[in-house]
Amino acid sequence: MKLNTLKPAKGSVKKNKRIGRGTGSGRGGTSTRGHKGAKSRSGYSRKVGHEGGQMPLYRRLPKFGFNNPNKEEYKAINLDALQELITKTSASVIDFKMLLENGLVAKKDKVKILSRGELKSKVDVSAHAFSQAALIAIEKNGGKTTVL
Repeated sequence: MKLNTLKPAKGSVKKNKRIGRGTGSGRGGTSTRGHKGAKSRSGYSRKVGHEGGQMPLYRRLPKFGFNNPNKEEYKAINLDALQELITKTSASVIDFKMLLENGLVAKKDKVKILSRGELKSKVDVSAHAFSQAALIAIEKNGGKTTVL
C-alpha cells in the first residue's frame, strides 16, 4: 500500500448537487425550487416555529410565572460535608479556596452553609451565607463564622 494510491471507500463520498448552472446541467431553469411562490425566491426564510398556518405551539401554551433577574443562587453545603472535609484534611480553617480545591464548589458559586448533619470539630468557616442553625452549630463547638 502506498499513500498515493489511497482512495475513500466506494460510495462513501457523494458529489455536491450543483444548482443553477444552466440547462445542460439538468438542474438549470428553476434550480430545483419549483415554480413561483415564496420558497422559490431569494431571501426566503420560514419563521422558527411556523406550523403551516396552524396556531404554533408557543402561542397555544399559556404564559405564567416570573423570573427574577436579581435572584441570588447559593451552592448549599451542609455541616456533614464540612465534617467529612475536616476528617479528610484535618483543617482548622475552611474557606472558599479550600472548598474549590476539594471540588465542593465551582469558581463562580456563592456558598451557603446549612445545618444538616453534625459538626464535631472546632473550625473557622468563611462563606457567603449561613443558615441560623448552622451558625449556632459552628459556634457551639468554639468555631468562628465569617460572611464573605
